[in-house]
Amino acid sequence: MSNGYTDSGVIVLPDRLDAVNSAEVRNLLHEAVDHCIGDLRLDVSALDVIDAAGLGVLVGTRRRADLVGVDVVLVDVPPRLHRLLAVTKLSRLFHYESILLTDGASITA
Repeated sequence: MSNGYTDSGVIVLPDRLDAVNSAEVRNLLHEAVDHCIGDLRLDVSALDVIDAAGLGVLVGTRRRADLVGVDVVLVDVPPRLHRLLAVTKLSRLFHYESILLTDGASITA
């Protein structure tokens, strides 16, 4: 993962977040939390595969963000990830935002 930042300040997560790349992504996200002003937005629209290590990265990022008063916002959550977060009750840890939906539409957990 080279540079996870987009021009809009959103961190774009890769299509896989698993044991193979979780340490690298965790380091990037923790650094982002430490230097964040305002909300930390994570574009998860391309996230196709996530395992327990990947979920751990998201939860750990949220915990670190709580320590410094930063909200973690998941942007454009794919339906599969949305269901996984709901089933594991992790959905309540995050705020959600969509830039792909039409005006007025939103994803709620």
